[in-house]
Amino acid sequence: MSKLEFYARPWTAFNPANKQHREWYHEFVNHKTWGGCPVRFICPDDSGSDLTVMIRNQLIQYYVMQEFGKKRGRPKLKKPVN
Repeated sequence: MSKLEFYARPWTAFNPANKQHREWYHEFVNHKTWGGCPVRFICPDDSGSDLTVMIRNQLIQYYVMQEFGKKRGRPKLKKPVN
C-alpha cells in the first residue's frame, strides 16, 4: 500500500439527511472544488450520472419529502348528492 492511499480521504456515501454532508456540498457549490471536503463521496455505477448530479437529485428528493411528507395516496372524491 502506498503512502498516498494511506493518507487519502476516506470514502463515504452521501446522505442528504446528514447536515455535515449538505454543508460540504454547499462548500463545493460555492468554491467549485472538493478540496476542502474531508471525505470522498461514492458515486454508484447504477446512478447513471456524475457525483454532483447524483447529490443534487438526492437533495431534491430529500427536500421534497421534508416539504410534502410521504405519499398518502389519492384523496377520495365525494359522490355527488342528487
